[in-house]
Amino acid sequence: MIDFGEPLHLIAYVVMAAGLAFDIVGCLGLVRLPDVYNRLQAGTKCVTLGTLLILLGVLIRFGFGAMGVKALLCLWFIAMTSPTAAHAIARAAHRAGFPLWKDSVVDQYAEDRAGSKEVAP
Repeated sequence: MIDFGEPLHLIAYVVMAAGLAFDIVGCLGLVRLPDVYNRLQAGTKCVTLGTLLILLGVLIRFGFGAMGVKALLCLWFIAMTSPTAAHAIARAAHRAGFPLWKDSVVDQYAEDRAGSKEVAP
């Protein structure tokens, strides 16, 4: 049974619900978007933000007890590792030759690669 007695509990559940909504949208993006790079964008932005909001809601709900400290540590770990991992996966996919979607406008990795070849002796 959910206890909405305290105002802080209600705020915590609203934050967790917002995180769940972001996670759902991110999962839909993973299924519906056209190429690996767009899917990675959805997975990184939406799912990371959603997970962070859920963990923040847990921290608000339980305070700085054992559960709150674990949520805070997980929040920090996900915030540090998820964007870095997504960048590494995108770079590896580009180097492996995965094509961009046909309507993609910019290929920043290719531009960076071309620029680095001109500068290197």
